[in-house]
Amino acid sequence: MEISSGPIGSCSKENQKIYLEWFNFADSDGDGRINGSDAIKFFGMSNLSRQNLKQVWAIADSKRLGYLGFNEFISAMQLVSLAQAGHEITDDLLNSNVNYENLKPPSMEGLDVLIAVTNKRRTSKLSDPDINGTPPMQTSPSVNWFSSKPSKKVPLSSVTSIIDGLKRLYIQKLKPLEVTYRFNDFVSPLLTNSDFDAKPMVMLLGQYSTGKTTFIKHLLKSGYPGAHIGPEPTTDRFVVVMTGTDERSIPGHTVAVQADTPFNGLTTFGTAFLSKFECSQMPHPLLEHITFVDTPGVLSGEKQRTQRAYDFTGVTSWFAAKCDLILLLFDPHKLDISDEFKRVISSLRGHDDKIRVVLNKADQIDTQQLMRVYGALMWSLGKVLNTPEVMRVYIGSFNDKPVNEAAVGPIGKELFEKEQEDLLSNLKDIPKKACYRRLGLPRYMLTLLVILKKEMPAMMGKAKAQQRLIDNLADEFGKVQREFHLPPGDFPNVEYFREVLRGYNIDKFEKLKPKMVQAVDDMLGYDISELLKNFRNPYD
Repeated sequence: MEISSGPIGSCSKENQKIYLEWFNFADSDGDGRINGSDAIKFFGMSNLSRQNLKQVWAIADSKRLGYLGFNEFISAMQLVSLAQAGHEITDDLLNSNVNYENLKPPSMEGLDVLIAVTNKRRTSKLSDPDINGTPPMQTSPSVNWFSSKPSKKVPLSSVTSIIDGLKRLYIQKLKPLEVTYRFNDFVSPLLTNSDFDAKPMVMLLGQYSTGKTTFIKHLLKSGYPGAHIGPEPTTDRFVVVMTGTDERSIPGHTVAVQADTPFNGLTTFGTAFLSKFECSQMPHPLLEHITFVDTPGVLSGEKQRTQRAYDFTGVTSWFAAKCDLILLLFDPHKLDISDEFKRVISSLRGHDDKIRVVLNKADQIDTQQLMRVYGALMWSLGKVLNTPEVMRVYIGSFNDKPVNEAAVGPIGKELFEKEQEDLLSNLKDIPKKACYRRLGLPRYMLTLLVILKKEMPAMMGKAKAQQRLIDNLADEFGKVQREFHLPPGDFPNVEYFREVLRGYNIDKFEKLKPKMVQAVDDMLGYDISELLKNFRNPYD
């Protein structure tokens, strides 16, 4: 299974001209997007069943933006054409061996007549002067954008995509609260436009030589700039593998200051880290949907006594907050979880729903050994993750070599193929779910800061009171959990929170602002659900 952006490059130039004319006709607002109401009017001329059109929209809008751009429109038209030819509409149809170069545009009943009438009306309007004999003046939208007069908040009904709506909700309602109560220092960095526009990210973590780089290469079916694979520790830096017009590697110092990337916050880790960070760009259909983060091998044995020049755990925690999926890779011959790996896994607390475990290179051992290794891995993970739930572990050999059937047998080979298919399906679902992760409110943070401020004395002894609160922070966590019925798993590491809190004067924290909190509650309870309704599949 592959994740593809569709066979747009296979569309002939003649068909692209036809589709461009159709796209401009269907785009009623002229904003370069086909929304749900546009689709219902336009795709209805294909005379396909509602169920088929529902499938067409779902596949073409694979990123769940709630609209179709020109590329997605071409994919939709090709799917309509195939459906009219009798093909079953499935997710894999765009990746099948269809000759898209010679695929004719679909039959759209009455479309040519409607386009001719519309073009005639447009020509007539352009040639007719107004009452004074002067053509009407066209005002650029940018004039309103950069007006010096304060403008009213744009209503949610005017947004043009789910991402656009989430941006506005965040800026208008959630960001003011985060700034007021310093969420960027205690919880996660403030979001920027590039965070919303960025592709979903998948981070790979594991000790050296567990196959992290090979895993990415296996999915891309090719190497990427700067990739090096070997039995020794090869990846000595954090490498972001993302889409680009050509193949190149960009130094971390450059990537971290680019406004159009979501990596600006990495500058806080200093030059020592940025020298160990780079971006690898290449054109690839999969990278149009997902960005990968390859990481240095976690140290073990004697090597972990040597301190890195930067905060490795802090960096992985930063990426964990940004990523949509975290893969922990293990080698069946290296199941020991080192101290540094324990610290890294502990730093992922709060992102448990993103974590998946991969037992890689599993075809290097026979079936009996695999059973024992799987049990040992689950036991080790249970001690580190400290959760009663069983972690999902994918078993396989994620490389370009055929499975060693001599070791695992035919049953083991079938198991590996199913496991790999499950993991790839999980990856395929990431773009569909990523936009819903953008916004969230850690209520413990707001409640805790307000409680701490209340316990500060009004006049004398503020320094001693603050030190007492910091020393007894674990008790304060418990008090807030019990009083407000908040789950303990939502709270951060006590030591981390204590260290951050030492740099602040608790007495200077803002008092609770009910209107600000109510705005966020409305956003989470009503605005987001309303936004998703506006951009759902129009044929649902």
